[in-house]
Amino acid sequence: MILVTRINGSQMWLNALLIETVEESPDTYITLVNGKRIIVLEKAAEVISLVKEYNKDIGIHAATIKVQQQMEESS
Repeated sequence: MILVTRINGSQMWLNALLIETVEESPDTYITLVNGKRIIVLEKAAEVISLVKEYNKDIGIHAATIKVQQQMEESS
């Protein structure tokens, strides 16, 4: 889970695995896989950084890198 701040200033924990897209226009919109959109105060780069850190913490990042390496080796 990552901690983000809603537009009204309240904080919420968001399941980073459910994030489909993050966009800035100029507000930052997080779209979840179920289609729900959340506007947050953090910049898009900050949200992406939080997601990357979360993925490293739970081991997804390492697993993704390993799969990519195996695919490259088999090519």
